[in-house]
Amino acid sequence: MGLPRPTGYPAPVAEPANRFPAALRVKRGEDFDRAYSLRRRRDCGAVIVYGAPNGLPVTRLGLSVSRKVGGAVQRNRVKRLLREAFRAVQHDLPAGLDLVVVARPHREWEPERYRAAIAESAAHLAKAITGTGHGTGS
Repeated sequence: MGLPRPTGYPAPVAEPANRFPAALRVKRGEDFDRAYSLRRRRDCGAVIVYGAPNGLPVTRLGLSVSRKVGGAVQRNRVKRLLREAFRAVQHDLPAGLDLVVVARPHREWEPERYRAAIAESAAHLAKAITGTGHGTGS
C-alpha cells in the first residue's frame, strides 16, 4: 500500500499509446553504421532516411542532426519534430527496419510533412531491402 497523495497533485495519467520507448531507438554506433553501409536511402530534401533490416518485430528510429542544421535550440527542435512524426506513424510502418534520419539544414517543415517523409521512406526502403521494389534514391 502506497503513501497517500498530497492534495493539489493531479492523479496519475495512463501513458499514451504512441510513446517512444528506448526499445524503438537506434542507439548503438554499429546499428547506425549498418544502415549507412547498406546504402539503402531515401532523399526527401531536408531529410535523408537510411534503412536497414534489424531482425526485430519493430521498426526503430535513429536521428543524426549535425551542427550544420543550427544551434542547439534548432537541432533539438528538429529532433523533437522527427520523434513526434515517428510516434504518429510508428504503427503504420513496416516492421523489422532500422530507420536512420539525417537532417540537413532547412526551414522547419509542418509536422505532417515530417510524418509523410518518414512513412513514405519506410515503405520505399522496405521494398528496396526485400527486393520487391526499385533500388535506392528517391
